[in-house]
Amino acid sequence: MPEYAPSDGLAGVDAAALAVGFSMALRRAGLPSSPDRAGWLAQALRIVPPTAREPLYWTCRVALVSSHEQLPAFDAVFSAAFDGMLDPADTRGDANSPPAIGAAEHARAAVSERRLAHADGHVPASRAPLAVAGEGNDDESNAPGFEAILAMASADEHLHAKSFAELTPEESAQVRQLVRRIVLATPERRSRRTRQWAHNGAKLDLRRTIRAARRTGGDASSLVYSRRRARPRRLVFLCDISGSMEPYTQVFLSLLQGAVAGAQAEAFVFSTRLTRLTRQLSNRNADEALALGAAAAPDWAGGTRLAESLRHFIDGHGRRGLARGAVVVVLSDGWAQDAPELVEAQMARLRRLAYRIVWVNPRKAGTGYQPLAGGMAAALPYCDAFVSGHNYAALTEAAAAIRAEGPRPSRPSRVAASATRQHGQDKA
Repeated sequence: MPEYAPSDGLAGVDAAALAVGFSMALRRAGLPSSPDRAGWLAQALRIVPPTAREPLYWTCRVALVSSHEQLPAFDAVFSAAFDGMLDPADTRGDANSPPAIGAAEHARAAVSERRLAHADGHVPASRAPLAVAGEGNDDESNAPGFEAILAMASADEHLHAKSFAELTPEESAQVRQLVRRIVLATPERRSRRTRQWAHNGAKLDLRRTIRAARRTGGDASSLVYSRRRARPRRLVFLCDISGSMEPYTQVFLSLLQGAVAGAQAEAFVFSTRLTRLTRQLSNRNADEALALGAAAAPDWAGGTRLAESLRHFIDGHGRRGLARGAVVVVLSDGWAQDAPELVEAQMARLRRLAYRIVWVNPRKAGTGYQPLAGGMAAALPYCDAFVSGHNYAALTEAAAAIRAEGPRPSRPSRVAASATRQHGQDKA
């Protein structure tokens, strides 16, 4: 990791250590600061070495600030952290200098207005600011220049926490592009195929050893060892396209399209019937893929036959190999027209085939939500992970649940599953 050596008291400080420490200070102050942003700041510090207070301030601000509401707290934390090492007097009088601790916003705006023009009213091109606040507006945080700076931090960050059901058509198009780029990976499994390997931890490969001995007149001059190859587990999506899931269907189908094109996943949709869309969604053109998928599913926005769709998947595809040892992801709110006993029976069959079952339910994010619907209550005991997936940030949690690897929960007993189902029927 390269180090930077500013001349103002930060010589020899590692960029990664500075980024992590400052991000933790912001988090303690109540600002959202993810590890990803700390990584961005560390990379930015290698590109723009902070030789003074001003470049360090703007580098941290561009990497860590995503809204105007975060600026006062960020300025206070920055001043408390660095003003003891970087002298604010070095940039005193500069219109773009970061504020000292406790500085008021209106004072900064007044200094900026005084420094924007010379005595003759002319501003040289080399000193021109990004934008000038309009008349009657002393808050420079509303100036277009600050909008541009904040946009540089992350143009799409404001969409990460917004529910898919609340997106405008323009925002929905942006989110679908983000969702297609989510990298989905499954745990690995050992295949039957082997590859030649060093002696450490490998078994003697008799076939390869004998084959090599034939080239030396039957004498085994060397022993050949091999190990079984590791392959990623198959990824299968079952997406609910019923009327109750309509606010989330377009985004979920974009997720399926990216998974089919990038991770060679299998994609199925269901409402009143089950439809396989792997071939349609494999089209690299996202819009054409979604159009072909919508045309291939005649039961779009219909009712929900959850148990019947699961039965058709297991009988027609799952037992033939698609679900054996696979990670099966069900995207549904669990509202089903089938009896809970039928949902429970099909989920028990699916659990015996699949390596993991991840259930993505956007209703889970609701305040006070409990899985009391008959279908959801019957299916939940057989799931290895239960996430919301109602926004982009929640989908990243679903991606983490898909690639998770570890001991799966013990199989629920029939009595426990029946009790859960009965509780859901009483409360629904």
